[in-house]
Amino acid sequence: MSIEWFSDLVISIFGIGAGLAIIVIAVLAFLMYRRIKPILDSVRTAARSVENVATTVETEVARPLAQVAALFHGVRQAINMVSRFTGRKEGDKDE
Repeated sequence: MSIEWFSDLVISIFGIGAGLAIIVIAVLAFLMYRRIKPILDSVRTAARSVENVATTVETEVARPLAQVAALFHGVRQAINMVSRFTGRKEGDKDE
């Protein structure tokens, strides 16, 4: 037995071992994917649901609330402007 034969044997053994390791890893990855796929699908569904809820809240609550707040702000500015023209300060009491 020469050293070349021994090195060829080691390379062959490591090659077969690496091939088997790749096959085992591929099988494990496939099995994990099959187990995780329903979880990923439910996460996608939940994300779509949350997105729909956020859109609904934005259109049904946030926009009208912002419009009402803008209306009150405008009315308050108008009252402040009228009170400046009449000479009264905000918070003065009628005497």
